[in-house]
Order: sequence, then structure tokens, then C-alpha cells
Amino acid sequence: MLKIYNTLTRKKEPFIPLEANKVRMYVCGMTTYSDAHIGHARTYVAFDIIRRYLEYKGYEVFYVQNITDIDDKIINAARERKMDALEYSHYYAERALGDISSLGVKEASIYPKASEHINEMIEMVDKLVKKEYAYVSEGDVYFSVEKFQEYGKLSGQNIKQIKVGARISPGEKKRSPEDFALWKAAKPGEPKWKSPWGEGRPGWHIECSVMSSKYLGIPLDIHGGGQDLIFPHHENEIAQAEAAYSKRFVNYWMHSGMLKVEGEKMSKSIGNIINVREALERWDAEAIRFFFASYHYRSPADFSEEALKNAENAVKRLRIAREKLEEVAEDVGFEEDELDEREKNFLKEVEEVRKKFERAMDDDFNTPKAMESLFDFVRISNKFLMERKNPHGGLCNYALNEFIKMANVLTLLQEEKKRVKEEELKKLAHKYGIKSDNVKEMVEELIMIRKRAREEKNYKLADEIRDGLREAGIELEDVGKETKWRIA
Repeated sequence: MLKIYNTLTRKKEPFIPLEANKVRMYVCGMTTYSDAHIGHARTYVAFDIIRRYLEYKGYEVFYVQNITDIDDKIINAARERKMDALEYSHYYAERALGDISSLGVKEASIYPKASEHINEMIEMVDKLVKKEYAYVSEGDVYFSVEKFQEYGKLSGQNIKQIKVGARISPGEKKRSPEDFALWKAAKPGEPKWKSPWGEGRPGWHIECSVMSSKYLGIPLDIHGGGQDLIFPHHENEIAQAEAAYSKRFVNYWMHSGMLKVEGEKMSKSIGNIINVREALERWDAEAIRFFFASYHYRSPADFSEEALKNAENAVKRLRIAREKLEEVAEDVGFEEDELDEREKNFLKEVEEVRKKFERAMDDDFNTPKAMESLFDFVRISNKFLMERKNPHGGLCNYALNEFIKMANVLTLLQEEKKRVKEEELKKLAHKYGIKSDNVKEMVEELIMIRKRAREEKNYKLADEIRDGLREAGIELEDVGKETKWRIA
């Protein structure tokens, strides 16, 4: 039986969803003020594996991941760029989701945005004010932490400990330092919406309580995120939701471990933040995913050049094992009694590996142990194929499919998405005076320049553009007077 470590109870518990064959899962998404980095990737690969294993076990998973598109960081960054804050955050949301997808992470069922759920947030804040869990202060609305007696239960703190570390920042109008904002009065130049307390915008914490309950109902089966969100974000989500609805908010709280780079915490001051697109320029996507899966999701991980090289070598071993089986596999069925003794033993070994894999994953998604099963499979498969020159094609096909199913759970041996090398494309486009940074626009303008060059019989320039596009991952196909393009 699957057991999950619940951050709230600090122990592993049997997983029993509210509905027998369905799982309702919410994972906190990105605040889209810059590109996605490998810290984000660590979290989303971890929860992708969790989602994949739940599906492997036969559950239908509805997976919600929000996008925070209203936030102080977004507003400040947009102001520096002289852009509208929502347009700015939309641009980075598209880039971030594209980068995580390019890494090979499955898309969530839905990506709700904070800006599209303002009315629902106002309704929840109003409910909290009426129930006297929240108070209005000069256009701001704050949650009164002392009114919620269980505050601190997720992070394991009591209210005295929380008060010691709490502060009132300049401009805040709250009664107690530990209280937190549900609604912020409008400031000049910021996005704002009408509310019963005047024009303003929501606080950060309220959006997740609202959007998770809207799309999944409560209690949620699983709520996840990075360990850095336990306090105050997830603590505040619990307080808001349980105060508003008078019932349990989440059944299983799950948190992924922190990521370091070469032994150092990622930070702007050190300059060691690696964006996902930068990582994909340097390393294979599957190797990056292998690296993440080689750590238990709750453990800290250390991202390094050496670790990625080891991951690339390990991935090669898995791919070679798959290729060897593909060479002899036949899409035909088989009966066990038609196999000889060696083939029956191989079948038994495959089934034992699968059971070992499932035991590991049932133990709070223990991916390092599950990874051992994959390499057990590689070992027994290689040994079998060395001993048998003409193995049963149907048996090999069965073994291959079992291998791929297990590997896919760990995000491995999946069909890789084709990707444009955007930095290469931008260099090429800017070389020819194209100012757009949109992939489609850059490619089509380059095709037009190439078309004119061909019409003028400047074949050297036309070939340079074709070769440059190929380097950027774009293939051209000339069909009569038309040129079609595709990601290579």
C-alpha cells in the first residue's frame, strides 16, 4: 500500500484519497517575474514523478498548479522595464511554462492565474472579515493570527515562537507583527481592483487557498510545494481556508527538499542561479531529470557538473538496454508454457524487479531505491540477451514495455520534446536586424530575408540563413515557392 510522509503529522501515512480512483492534487506554482530556474525544476520534477506514479497505480489525477501574476516582485520588475505588470508577468509565465515543458515535465491539468480569480478572493476575504478572523485597517485587510488557535501546526511552531520572529514593515497597518495581509490598498502605478474596502489587490497567500478550493474542493487530497513554503505561505493557507470553511483544508501535505549548486545555496549575491533554459543548453534534459530522481524528493540535492556527468552516463546505460531489447522485441503475445526454462526465469526476474520498484515507490516515493530496480533490470536483461541469441520476441517485448513503464514513472526513457535553441535563434535574428524575440516571428522574418536573397540569386546569404536556422534547431523545407519550417 502506498504510504506518504505527511508534513502536518510528521509521519508516513497510508494514502487514502477522498474518492477511490481519483486524486486531487495542488502544487504551488511560480511567481512569474523572471525565468524558471533549476530550483523550480527540482520541485516540479519531484511532483511530476509523484503524479506519474499515482497514474501508474491507476488513479485519475487532477493536478492544479497556480501562476502568481500579481506580486511586489512582479510590479517592481515591470516598473524597471516600463511595462504593464500583467503583461510583464504573462510574458514570463509563457517562458517559464515553456522551459519546464522543454525539460520533459508533464503539463498540469490547469494553470489558474491569480489575476483571473480576484472576485473569488474578495469573497473569501469578506467571509473572513465577517467571521472576525480578519480586520480592515485603512484599506488593507489583515488576518488576525491569534484568532486561529491552531496556527503553527504545519511548521511545528507555537504562537510565542512566531511572535519572536515577526516584524511590522514600513507601510504596514496591522495590529500585531504576526498578522498577514489578505488585501492591500492600492498604491500609485500598481494593478488594482474594486473591493468593499476600496481599490487594491490581493495578498500573496490568499490566492492558493481560493484557487485550490475552487478547482478541487476541500479537503484536498495532496497539497505540495518546496520546503521553503511551509512557513509562512502554507501555514497561512491553512489558517485562511480552515477559518473560512470550518473544515480540514488538506489531507496530505508534501514538501520537496532544497537544491544547492556546488554545495552553495542558490542566491543572486553569489551569482549561482542557473535558469532552466541555461541548464538545457549545457546538459541533456533526461540527464537533468535523472539527477533529480536520484534524490528522494524530501532530501536536499546538490547540483554539480560531476553529478550531471554521472547522470548522463547512467542515462546512456538505460538507453542502451532499451535499444538491445528493441532489436529483438516483437509485438506478439506469448503463453508462459511456450517458453523454455531460461526464458521462464527471465520472466520471473522481470516481475521481481517490477515488484521491487513498486515497493520502493509505495514507500513515500523512494526514487533512489526505485532507480536501483531499473539497473537491476539492465543487469538481468543484458545477461539474458548474452545467453540467448534468439530469444522469444514476445517475451522481450513484454520485458521492454515493463522497463519503459517503470522508467517513465521516474520521467526517464520518454520521448523527448524537440526544442528550439532560442539564444542561437536570437543571435541570428538580431544579426539580420530583426528586433522581435518571439520564436515564430523571428523564424518567419528570417525566411522572408532568405526568400529575397534567393530571388536576387544571393545563394551564399540564403545558405547562411538556412545553416544558422539549422544550428538553432529549425529545419526548412522548400516546397515550390513556399518554405515550410519545423523544429528539428
